[in-house]
Amino acid sequence: MRLFSLKFVATALVLGLGLAFQATPAFALTGDEILQKVEDVMSAPKDRSAKVKLTLKDKSGAVKNREMKILQKGKEKRLFTFLAPADVKGVSFLVMSDDETYLYTPAFDKIRRIASSAKNEDFMGTDFSYNDLSQTEYPKKYNGKLLKEEGGKYFVECTPKTGGGAEYGKVEMEVDKTSFMPVKVTMYDKSLKVQKVLTTSKIEKIDGYWTSKGMTMVDKTKDHSTTMEMIELRHDVGVSDDEFTKRNLKKFH
Repeated sequence: MRLFSLKFVATALVLGLGLAFQATPAFALTGDEILQKVEDVMSAPKDRSAKVKLTLKDKSGAVKNREMKILQKGKEKRLFTFLAPADVKGVSFLVMSDDETYLYTPAFDKIRRIASSAKNEDFMGTDFSYNDLSQTEYPKKYNGKLLKEEGGKYFVECTPKTGGGAEYGKVEMEVDKTSFMPVKVTMYDKSLKVQKVLTTSKIEKIDGYWTSKGMTMVDKTKDHSTTMEMIELRHDVGVSDDEFTKRNLKKFH
């Protein structure tokens, strides 16, 4: 009986250890791999066209409403053009590459290249900086560290790579496990104080691509927020390279 009991205990321990090992995925993703999957999902479409409603709200609760058109092609080329109201209509921001961005203001009929030193400034009173609207490239700029997996999400800490050109001192990202879309991104300044928080909503597949139809950026330093709602969103519609030229910036004027 004693021999049987020892064998039983030994078998139970082996089975228990086996179950314990199985409880932890053998091929768990690393933080860097998650950041790459986020990048791959967000840059998957060949091109994108969208009409956007913007709601700006200040700390007193005052609200401003705007409309904007967004065109995107590949990873780099992006064009943001205000459609309404009249005081901002035609103002356009063009991203030709990470190093070449331009702002056109109809009131002065002038195209201005955005200097690298100015890319952290807010775009036309919104809570999105020029950098926020340009290509993010998290895998290029940040090292990813998986902190935990909980509630169907990955929690990743992003720290700047040396020479990577990261805009923020640190970024914390919550990533949906199904879509690999970021559902919450907390951005810290260089002194590691919370500067902005981006939350996304209405994540769904459109034209076969995972997409967020709503997002809100809150600037914690100003108690100010900007919400974007995609009301007309299409992918792979054949957006022409001709859309992304300085000459084209004046078409809405």
